[in-house]
Amino acid sequence: MLVVTAHPDDVDFGMAGTVARWTAAGIEVSYCIVTDGDAGGFDASISRADMAALRQREQRAAAAAVGVDHVVFLGYPDGRVTPTLELRRDVSRVIRQLTPTWVLTQSPVRNFERIFASHPDHLAVGEATLCAVYPDARNQFAHPELLAEGWREHTVQEVWLAGGPNENVFVDVSDTFERKLQALACHRSQVSHHEPAAFEERLRGWGRAKAAAAGMPEGRLAEGFQRVPTG
Repeated sequence: MLVVTAHPDDVDFGMAGTVARWTAAGIEVSYCIVTDGDAGGFDASISRADMAALRQREQRAAAAAVGVDHVVFLGYPDGRVTPTLELRRDVSRVIRQLTPTWVLTQSPVRNFERIFASHPDHLAVGEATLCAVYPDARNQFAHPELLAEGWREHTVQEVWLAGGPNENVFVDVSDTFERKLQALACHRSQVSHHEPAAFEERLRGWGRAKAAAAGMPEGRLAEGFQRVPTG
């Protein structure tokens, strides 16, 4: 399984409970983080280069909290991502290197009910990743430099999109929600300004709403995705 997101912390807000379930079941999960995260945080005294380095450390710690030990950073500038051929190539390279069966990424479709889920970087990464899955990574003639590097074509069987308006699959994360909170707590540069109890309740509220949409019993927590078969 490969997770591709725009920023450090995106996976932990939207998908970490699901990732924790998968790793607990013995599924190997890797992360590909597209940007360096340098536009994040709230402390203007920290240089942008130092912020980028800090956010890498925070993301590695958060990944470890949910059982992920392989994290790739592509280093694109935070806030300036577009679905270029270069980004498609770079995501295709990671797909060919890691040969995942599934890819989990952000929706390229704007969600007008939750606008903060549709950051322009999120939309761009979702579009570029879908293009990388189909047709780029599976086409030996796409991005010929990848084949020259030794990375042969690979077909991903399924994509799950997070944050979009058309969720059709839900994962019960009630038993892994505490690990999701542990992962988010690692992103101190992004979340330390929140009052902890209110922040946790906000996250639980999102989880309860997803569970209700899925018809799960009251008190359960869920994360939602749009499943896109590609095989």
